[in-house]
Amino acid sequence: MQALTPYELLGGEAMLRRLVSRFYQIMDEDPVALEVRRMHPQDLSESEEKLFMFLSGWLGGPSLYMEKYGHPRLRARHMPFAIDDFGRDQWMHCMRRAMDELPIEPELKKKLDEALWNTADFMRNR
Repeated sequence: MQALTPYELLGGEAMLRRLVSRFYQIMDEDPVALEVRRMHPQDLSESEEKLFMFLSGWLGGPSLYMEKYGHPRLRARHMPFAIDDFGRDQWMHCMRRAMDELPIEPELKKKLDEALWNTADFMRNR
C-alpha cells in the first residue's frame, strides 16, 4: 500500500486552490504583507495560477507547472526581486494565515509549514 502524497492529504486540487486563493487574498488585504505585495503585479490572477500549478507538483500532485513552463528554477525566477528576511516573513505570514483558516490536519500543517519555510528562506537574496 502506497502512502498518500501531501497533495492528497491536503485534499487535492480543490483544497489547494482554496489555499492559494486565500493566500493571495491575505497578501492583497493585510498591511503586514505590504512589501511582498508590491513585488507582485496589480492583477494577482496569473501569480495565483502559477503558485497553484507549482504547489501541485511540489506536493506530489500533477506536475502542472513543469508541463507548462519547464523546471521552476525558483531561485533564478525570484532573483529580480529583493527578498530579505522581512519579505520571507511576510510571505510566510500570508501562507500561515491561509493554512490556519482551512481544515488542514495539524501534523500535515506542521510539515507544510516547515517545508514552505525552508523554500521561502532559500528565496532570500539580500
